[in-house]
Parts: sequence; structure tokens; C-alpha cells
Amino acid sequence: MGQEGIQGYLEGLKKLGCVLGLENMYRLMGELGDIQDKLKVIHVAGTNGKGSVCAMLSSVLREAGYQVGTYTSPAVFCKQEQYQVNGEAIEEGEFKGIIQDVREACRRMAEKGMAQPTVFEVETAAAFLWFFRKGCQVAVVEAGLGGREDATNIIKKPLVSVLTSISMDHQDYLGDSLARIAQEKAGIIKEGGIAVVAKPRQAEVRQAVEAVCREKHAKLVYAKEGEAGNLRFCQGKLCFSYGGIGETALSMLGAFQVQNSICVIKAVESLQALGWEIPVPAIRRGLEKAQWEGRFSVLSRNPLFVIDGAHNPGAAEKLRETLKMGFTNRRIIYIIGVLADKEHEKILQCMLPLAWKVFTVTPDSPRAMDGRDLAKEARKYHQDVTFCPEIPEAVGQSLEIAAEGHAMVLAFGSLSYLGEIKKALKEKRGND
Repeated sequence: MGQEGIQGYLEGLKKLGCVLGLENMYRLMGELGDIQDKLKVIHVAGTNGKGSVCAMLSSVLREAGYQVGTYTSPAVFCKQEQYQVNGEAIEEGEFKGIIQDVREACRRMAEKGMAQPTVFEVETAAAFLWFFRKGCQVAVVEAGLGGREDATNIIKKPLVSVLTSISMDHQDYLGDSLARIAQEKAGIIKEGGIAVVAKPRQAEVRQAVEAVCREKHAKLVYAKEGEAGNLRFCQGKLCFSYGGIGETALSMLGAFQVQNSICVIKAVESLQALGWEIPVPAIRRGLEKAQWEGRFSVLSRNPLFVIDGAHNPGAAEKLRETLKMGFTNRRIIYIIGVLADKEHEKILQCMLPLAWKVFTVTPDSPRAMDGRDLAKEARKYHQDVTFCPEIPEAVGQSLEIAAEGHAMVLAFGSLSYLGEIKKALKEKRGND
């Protein structure tokens, strides 16, 4: 089965939709020898910041000398990027082989009258299988949707369960209140385990998480953004100081990365208490080297062109904080594309006051909001809004205007279209 066959198989599974619950995942992993129980896992859930925390944790552990597997979702630029060992994405041939092995397990399930696993269950099983075969000493695994009933939650005894910031998202699946969503996310916390949690500002989120920790007799460790001191931008990096770690620099920009990095440090301290050897220099190097494309990622310096996957109000607020912290001296041109089931009006209310000019586009997704409709909505909050039928058109116009007006470009919204933004920018710059 070639790469096209693999993609066709996975695309076909998408028709099954999203099915929450662990019963079928347990059956699938049973066919694969329950190898997930033989892995040491750090499990990460939350609404915003999960991918960044996974990238930072993996980087720190690599710097400490461990063989580290990392599984994240969704893919931003290509499917293989979701599967990494020591920062290197799975090769095409290996990916094909792993998916084929999982597909064979699904075939055996069908012969026994069991239901076909969903695409996320197949992809998650493939990650566990690959990490096991690669001899990973530790795997950093990002939950997909929610936590309690997410396919990744078959992990019985994670080393540490990490909860990043929690806000409203995926209400159709997780519940229509912050308390309910927090309870679902906190479902990754296990009996007698360790929970490192980005300390929530909302009382209902704190109460929900604390209740789960009490029920599971789990140790709760709050990661408090205020523990970071002397926050500033220096030589193109975000710098701060923290306790015994001292002065730390992040290559991953964005004010929200400070709290994410505190989550990582607290998780590392928890691992150290369990006997893992992770020296302070490895922590500093790991944080500084960590990269996570799609989260305030700089694609170009002249003019400055940034992409960010801020697709819900919580992420938009963090993105606004970043702009106000270090970019108030610049005119900012937005390119915005969102999915129709997101709270796009709240995102626009939050972000548009900082814009100079705005372009709207339609992401290539069946869930996309038409860029024309987004433009109409955006004009309630900004006078200079233009809809572009094609994403390369938006990139081209924004670059021209940025060059003339000494401005920066920020493309944000759905992760689903950032890959096309990156491609369009590369082609445009290559043609210049």
C-alpha cells in the first residue's frame, strides 16, 4: 500500500467521525499487545498550549539525554509531523508500515465482530506502536479532544498529567460550561498520580480540577505564571527568570509561552522527584531550543510575517497580550480564516482593535466559515476589511502593503489553513 493508499485509508476513516469513549481503543491496543502499558508517558491535555508544552517537554528531555517520542494533533503542515522521535518526524516508509500494521489489527477486530476504530484511534495506536518499536525511554502524548474519553486516555499510569490553560472550545462534545470542560480535561488525571496544572484564573475551573484531584488522590501542582520574573524580549527571544533555573530564554515567542514554560518546569521538577536525571542546564537549553510551528511562528523577517493558531477566545486573548507586549510600535496587517463552529465574533472583538488592515479568507475545510461572511462580521469592529477568494492573493496583497507601510503581517485563526499560508509565502518570496 503506497502513500496514496495510506492517505486514502485514513481519509476514509474520517467518515466515521469522532467517537468518544475508550472501549474500542482498548480492543485495538489489545490486538497490538497492549504495548502502551510498556511505555513511560507524560500526558498533556488542555484547551490552548498543549502542543507548545509537548514541544518544550520533549526538547528538555532530549537535552537531558533521553530517547523521546512525541505525539501531537492535529497536523498543521503534514501528517508525519505528528509523530516524532528526538525531534525528527517519522519517515514516509515507517509511517506507511506502522499504519499498515494497525490496519491489520483493525481487520482482525472486524473478523471478531468488533467495530472499526476511528481515524484518531488508528493514528494514536500507530504512535504508541512506533514509540515502542523505537525504544523510546519516555513519550510525550497530547490528548486530542477533551481528555476523559479521548483515545490517548488508555494510558493507565502516566508519569505526570499536565493540564494547560482551559477555556471554552468543542462545546458540542465536552459540555457548555467551563466547569464541565475542565472536568473532561482533568479526566487524564489518574489515581495516585501527579497533576501539573496551569493555574486557572476562573474559579469554576479551579474547583473542577481540584475536585478531580481529591477524588483520584492525586498530587496537584499549580504552575503559576506569576512565578516568572523579569519578563522581556531580548535579542529576538522571550526572556524571564525562574527560581533555581535562573535566567531562561525562549525561542518560541508569545506571552502565553511563559505560562507554558512554567508548566514544563513544574513537570520536570516532578520527574526529578521521581528520580529522573534532568540537570538545570538541560532545562534551559531545552526551553531555548524548543520550536513549535504555528504558534506565533516567524516565517519571514522582512517584512515580519507571523502565523498563529489562535482559534478560540482564550487563545486570541493570549495573542493580543503578545502583540501589546512587544509589537505596539508596528502597524499590523491581519489575515484571518476560521472554522464556522468557533466563537469567531469573540475572537474578532478581541483582536481587531489592534489591526491596521484586515484580510479574510476561507480555510480549506468542510467546517470552514466563508471568508465573505467573516468579512461582514469583521466590519462591525474594523473599517478596513477585505475578503480574498484565494489564500495566495491574501498573502500577496498583505506583503505588498506591509512593504509600503513598514508593517508586519499576522495570519491567525484555524490551524487548518496555516500550511497553505506558509506555502503561499514561500512561493511568493521565491518569485520575488
